[in-house]
Amino acid sequence: MGNRARLRLGRAHTCSRPGGAGRAAPPAPPPPEGRPGLPRTRAAANPLPPARPAENAGSRESTAACPARTAALLQGTAGAPAGVPRCGIAALRLARCAQFSGEPTSYTRFSIARQTDGDNSHVEMNLAADEEEGGEIGRPEHLHAGMPPPRRNGKNLCFVIIAALLLLLIGFLIGYLSYRGRTQRVNRCLDGSGNCEMTPTASYFSDDGMEEEEVPGPRILYWPDLRNMLSSKLSTARLEANLRQREGKNSFEAGKVEDESTASYIHDQFTSFRLDDVWNDEHYVRLQDKGSSKNQVVIVEDGEEVLESPDAYVAYSKSGTVTGKPIYANYGRKEDFQKIRNMRVSMDGAIIIFRAGKITLAEKVANARKEGAVGALMYPGPSNDRRADSYVPFGHAHLGTGDPYTPGFPSFNHTQFPPVESSGLPQIPVQTISREAAARLFGKMDGDKCLQEWTADILGCKVTVSSSSKMTVKLTVNNVMVDRKILNIFGVIKGFEEPDRYVVLGAQRDSWGPGAAKAGVGTAILLELARVISDVVKNDDYKPRRSIIFASWSAGEYGAVGATEWLEGYSTTLHAKAFTYINLDTAVLGSKDIKISASPLLYSLLETVMRRVKDPANALDNLGNRVGLDWIKKVVPLDLDNTAYPFLAYSGIPVVSFGFYDEGDEYAFLGTTEDTLANLKRKTDNLYSLMLTAAEVAGQIALRLTHDHELFLDIDRYSDELLSFQEKLWHVNANVKELGLTLNWLYFARGDFQRAADALRRDIENSDRENRIVRRALNDRMMKVEYDFLSPYLSPKDTPFRHIFFGRGKHTLKSLLENLEQLAVNKTSVDLNELKEQLALATWTIKGAANALVGDIWNTDNEI
Repeated sequence: MGNRARLRLGRAHTCSRPGGAGRAAPPAPPPPEGRPGLPRTRAAANPLPPARPAENAGSRESTAACPARTAALLQGTAGAPAGVPRCGIAALRLARCAQFSGEPTSYTRFSIARQTDGDNSHVEMNLAADEEEGGEIGRPEHLHAGMPPPRRNGKNLCFVIIAALLLLLIGFLIGYLSYRGRTQRVNRCLDGSGNCEMTPTASYFSDDGMEEEEVPGPRILYWPDLRNMLSSKLSTARLEANLRQREGKNSFEAGKVEDESTASYIHDQFTSFRLDDVWNDEHYVRLQDKGSSKNQVVIVEDGEEVLESPDAYVAYSKSGTVTGKPIYANYGRKEDFQKIRNMRVSMDGAIIIFRAGKITLAEKVANARKEGAVGALMYPGPSNDRRADSYVPFGHAHLGTGDPYTPGFPSFNHTQFPPVESSGLPQIPVQTISREAAARLFGKMDGDKCLQEWTADILGCKVTVSSSSKMTVKLTVNNVMVDRKILNIFGVIKGFEEPDRYVVLGAQRDSWGPGAAKAGVGTAILLELARVISDVVKNDDYKPRRSIIFASWSAGEYGAVGATEWLEGYSTTLHAKAFTYINLDTAVLGSKDIKISASPLLYSLLETVMRRVKDPANALDNLGNRVGLDWIKKVVPLDLDNTAYPFLAYSGIPVVSFGFYDEGDEYAFLGTTEDTLANLKRKTDNLYSLMLTAAEVAGQIALRLTHDHELFLDIDRYSDELLSFQEKLWHVNANVKELGLTLNWLYFARGDFQRAADALRRDIENSDRENRIVRRALNDRMMKVEYDFLSPYLSPKDTPFRHIFFGRGKHTLKSLLENLEQLAVNKTSVDLNELKEQLALATWTIKGAANALVGDIWNTDNEI
């Protein structure tokens, strides 16, 4: 145990030292366990010389005779020449004798040195690369005698290196081509194109290449299988049962009994579907309710005549009584008011009348207020159902979303904010009236007839009263403010790879009336998708990579209050984790046409899905053929009344809203107390098959976004949008140059975004899909594109909708284009400083989006 043998390269040392000459060497230590023979040496390139025949023929004495021969061995080296120590040869032979039972086979020189300090001693063996023991005992032979000097052949070394590199390259190519082939086959399986070869989950092969054993593993669900599974599990019977939950109830007003009862039912349903987690989100908001007495519209001439006193009201209208002359402004758009100004009709102090459609009620009221109006009235659009002429719709006049008394802040019960209010509140009384009341009002007006393009709606249309008329309209609004608690209900199926990345499916739950079309259809689809997707995950081995959240919103009638408060409450995290919102509201309002509103990032996915979903009107065709190749030109911009709008314009989350309707023949009962299941079924006789189709579209989008390695977000679509915007600017270049300005910086920023999108696409194509870290980084760059189009130079509190494409305000590309086009009409009407600020905001927002798309800061192009 106390002996240690060590071999090292170097020349042999002299074994004798003062007081130690002629001493017998200690016995060699036994070889280590498991490693027989001599201890290992690092000098693997210098093996021991082969044994000579004379030594192999020596006596075969036992190991016990070795010590007795030590003296003879020393005497046998007496003839060694100078420089060759006698003890080295003797000690080597002694060691060989002790280790190999006295059968010397080969040896080399080593030196023996005893440690005098301590109990342990060691034998130090020095293998000499430049010395070799030669001859028999007593026959001295110098180490280098008869041994040619070593030569290094550089040419042979080069050949060896080249051959090794070639072999390495060939092996790499074989492995790459094999991997590429497998990947292409899997890709064809994933996207459903071509024929794919189904391989076992895992298998082991024997040494001869034959399959020996197949190990069972989790079932692999390729996209076509998952798509077909969704389609087969969706049930019209369950959709009908969900929708009939609202039958027999007159109202589901936010925060009241029926709304809370429905919230409890949805919570229980989510729990019964075995979702991974189900929870409530409470908010305390300020809403507006009708007062103790009804609102009134009165015609004042020689006396007072009550035109209408409806049960319906407009939320967030200013309460009070106003009087003014009536003026009709068509849809209440900016261009409509411009035509009235061209007629030399003053709108100051007037009560503006407009019909529903084209833009939201809140936008109509805001435009009227800018013209100096003191009040506003709106009547429904045309319908083939004459019964609808007597019904009055509800609405809201807040030019925004969420609680207008906590703008930019969440309305949680534990928060306290100063008394502030949204700048989008109308500040004038607003009321809706029926078509019958509007027709009677036009009959009382004796002014100029409406323009030809305005007369298709109501016969007898007049712009205003004559200058000699004493007729006016008195509007009284008695709405009151109330504080209420509302509940948002959530359920989640957590992802298996990235649970902190999720797609959200949502539907409004509340309604002023029965709300069959407004809230019932969307809620029924939400529940059915939650049931089916949970079933696929729990019972059919689908492992979604990312999470799916199901959300039921309250106070949607007041301007997406529930959804917006949730976004405001979690604004710091949602934009980085939620990558798509799918809106299910008003999915069926008709059957003849398809209405689509979506972020450009989802155009390609939506097109792919529609080509895989059957047309409910023709089972042999698909929705893709129905919408046509140029369907993108028909995409309807999102408005403030769509719950998806704050997700896109406020939080920068891609959205999609899909549904059926009849263009030119709107569902007349939407938003009224007659929005019943019976009226909705009368509007379309295949209601449940349409609901099933809408559910399949939404479900396929959600599943595809959680199934694929790569997020199905098409960033090139925004490159197309920016190029289209740039083309609209060509004709104003000359006018801009006259002001000493240039649009080149804006063009350069667009080019930077295009190059960044191309670079990201190349990175995705060249990346390893199985590398989760790389894949997550690439997906994050894609999902942040929408958020990066929110102008970072504006306050979310003052300008909540900061998106330069879909937002509201002077920072938007639409507003910039309007200002630039105004230069050709009247240069003096354009504020030069405002135009410079608009150009700067647009340029640097686009440039910032390009930089974020590139990824790392050292890869950005900082030249502009």
